[in-house]
Amino acid sequence: MSAKSSNRLLQTRLNKVGHLVIGRAPDGGWNWRMAGILPLWVLAAFVASSLVVSTVLFIVNWLNLPIDSYVRPAVLQTVLAVVVYALTLGIVIAGPSLLKRPIVSLQTLGLTRLPSWTDIGLAPLTYFVYVIVIAMFLSLITSWFPAFPLDQTQDVGFKALGSRLDNILAFLTLVVLSPLAEETLFRGYLYGKLKTYIPAVLAAVVTSLLFAIVHFQLNVGLDVFVLSLFLCGLRSLTGSIWAGVLVHMIKNGVAYYILFVSPLIGG
Repeated sequence: MSAKSSNRLLQTRLNKVGHLVIGRAPDGGWNWRMAGILPLWVLAAFVASSLVVSTVLFIVNWLNLPIDSYVRPAVLQTVLAVVVYALTLGIVIAGPSLLKRPIVSLQTLGLTRLPSWTDIGLAPLTYFVYVIVIAMFLSLITSWFPAFPLDQTQDVGFKALGSRLDNILAFLTLVVLSPLAEETLFRGYLYGKLKTYIPAVLAAVVTSLLFAIVHFQLNVGLDVFVLSLFLCGLRSLTGSIWAGVLVHMIKNGVAYYILFVSPLIGG
């Protein structure tokens, strides 16, 4: 192969990497206005969904309905968290149709295909790299701020679960439904649309910031911000959210084991 051909091949590969990381600007240029509106739209939908769920729960309590007889409060909160994400997703997808705008496509959501063997292979590898990176990052943070809390358990009563039924419901909501809902909303809808408006790397940062914000706690927010960067990268690399869903399931599955299964075995 001649030097000219080698340089051309190298340039082609660099262009592919550049398009993967930065993205390709549309003919009309980047749309910074929509890039500012879209995260606010998702955040507004999340707040509205939270208010709807909170209002329903308030009415249930006000009517003294015996909901505690069917599900423990800790389990109820895990279920409601998934409901909030699912309702948010429904609002952001169905909302534009009320204004006679095109409904979000499966391609935008990264759902044009089923999980592949590539997704299955990338998921544990990505999770392994993520664990190393977040461990180094948190080590650096605690060296600067020794009082920084390292407990990654969110304040939703997860540690209060006890019975086998509680644990089964926790598994379904935390390990299965929550990753599906969160990945479809953030790496599917938000990141999928943002990277058509602004460079992909900036879209990943904005998506990850909003993902961290809705998790409320500072320590958890830092963790999921780093996680989201990896998941956005997988979305761009594979063109689908499935690898990210699997990574998210692995992460939540490990947390589920540590919080719920391990104490039962030890007890």
